[in-house]
Amino acid sequence: MKTYAVIPSAGKGIRLGSDIPKQYLQVNGKEIIAYTLEIFQNCDLIDEIIIPASEEYFETLQLLKERYKLTKITSIIKGGETRQHSVYNAIMSKPANGDDIIVVHDAVRPLLTEKILTLAILEARKNKNVIVAEKVKDTLVEIKQNNFNYLDRENIYSIQTPQIFSYKVLKHSLEKAMSENYIGTDESMLVKKAGYEIHIVEGSRTNFKITTQEDIELFEKIKKP
Repeated sequence: MKTYAVIPSAGKGIRLGSDIPKQYLQVNGKEIIAYTLEIFQNCDLIDEIIIPASEEYFETLQLLKERYKLTKITSIIKGGETRQHSVYNAIMSKPANGDDIIVVHDAVRPLLTEKILTLAILEARKNKNVIVAEKVKDTLVEIKQNNFNYLDRENIYSIQTPQIFSYKVLKHSLEKAMSENYIGTDESMLVKKAGYEIHIVEGSRTNFKITTQEDIELFEKIKKP
């Protein structure tokens, strides 16, 4: 059984308003994606790293691979029109077996801890399909036309990455979604829609996704030398 990490990196990060995709922005002299890739490079349970990306950034990724000695990167491939197409391209680029493990993680979640990653992979080896999610702590309210509807947060989670599935489950879920012209916001939506059970490993508030300038500033403070 092999464990492949897929780091989708074809996104353009439009919400940040940057001239280049946010994963390639430098924070304290290092690209955000490089911080993320080092997490998987340093995890003993990861065998290979696959990066679906825009072709214009292939050379950049190759340079990062060499600069930071990211030896587990075995494939830099062309990303798809959407995230799920990019993930599908990635898993189809390898001769994986049905029970091999696929770990999908956002390129812009550079504060994932080795502990959470390891726990999630070990859980996936037992239960096949696992997502990292954080139980919501704040009061939640749905507001429509100034009507406040307070939600019961007891059973509400904020879904993060990594999201980990067996190769055969993820492949089937992706193909089913695409055959139905269904586009999900993450892999767990597709796997659940395909009828599979998903298990949860507790995440962390620090495992946030860099989306805004404020997120970059927070990450910069956390990683400040």
